[in-house]
Amino acid sequence: MVEITYRDAVIRGIAQEMQRDEDVVFLGEDVAKAGGVFKATVGLYEQFGPLRVRDTPISEQAILGAAMGAAMTGLKPIAEIMFSDFFAVCFDYIANEFPKSRYMSNGQLKCPLVVRTGNGAGSRFGAQHSQSVENWCMMIPGLKVVAPSNPRDVIGLLAAAVRDPDPVIFLEHKSLYATKGEVPDGEIVDTLGSAKIVRPGRDATILALALMVPRAVEAADKLKAEHGIDCEVIDVRSLVPLDTRTILGSVSKTHRLFTVEENPRLCGWGAEIVSIVADEAFYDLDGPPVRITTPHIPLPAADILEDAVLPTPARIVDRVKTTLNG
Repeated sequence: MVEITYRDAVIRGIAQEMQRDEDVVFLGEDVAKAGGVFKATVGLYEQFGPLRVRDTPISEQAILGAAMGAAMTGLKPIAEIMFSDFFAVCFDYIANEFPKSRYMSNGQLKCPLVVRTGNGAGSRFGAQHSQSVENWCMMIPGLKVVAPSNPRDVIGLLAAAVRDPDPVIFLEHKSLYATKGEVPDGEIVDTLGSAKIVRPGRDATILALALMVPRAVEAADKLKAEHGIDCEVIDVRSLVPLDTRTILGSVSKTHRLFTVEENPRLCGWGAEIVSIVADEAFYDLDGPPVRITTPHIPLPAADILEDAVLPTPARIVDRVKTTLNG
């Protein structure tokens, strides 16, 4: 067991899969000698060489077009889009091309690729470089969508994504890169479509993703210590496929549901989960599900304003306490 940063876990995860399979290649802007804009690919160029770790032009369409062609002809590319906001520049590939290739070819074409990207707010990058776009991705048929919250899950879920026969969007939260966590030695391989109960509880279920997971855990600890409210916190981890079994099982035990979402409120991932719970576990609920989200606004760059709009532990505590004691 060793403690490493989320950033170093990305490096280790990519290296693990490139060592295991020579068909795995890696491409993106400034990912080679520069080691990536977030320094999450340092050393890969030196370890695997220029044929397998390639810098690309500043063209998101070129990156994903090259990755799709490589995947369709037998390789297993990992493509980096520097900021998830830039998905808007290459959305034709994300929405229309590689998610539909296997379906439209009646299974004759496979597209086993991973699109890694820096997602989320907290770095004061402003409205065009701070968005959480998981809801953009999960609505597209044919895509799998994952967002790890800790170093161990970065490695395990990245391995699962690379080994999956379908395209996977891999969302790395920019504000988590410097955080640390313990990871076991040796190969780590996880399963897509599996949520984790990171804090057991009996009074309410709190669902969270990526940066919101440690904030939800902090809030749950305060709720227990200061108000006697025992919350179960679930790290959703994978939006597509979604682990409804774990989520519904928790709701049937606690009878209350809260979602903590960094994405804007309109059409967020929590809305979809709330609709599933309403369909399949309505009579297990003792009250309406509650969504704690970012407002439906462009994200501000000023630190005090950005902090004000994102869900915080204090805001989670206040909403859960008011709802359950109201």
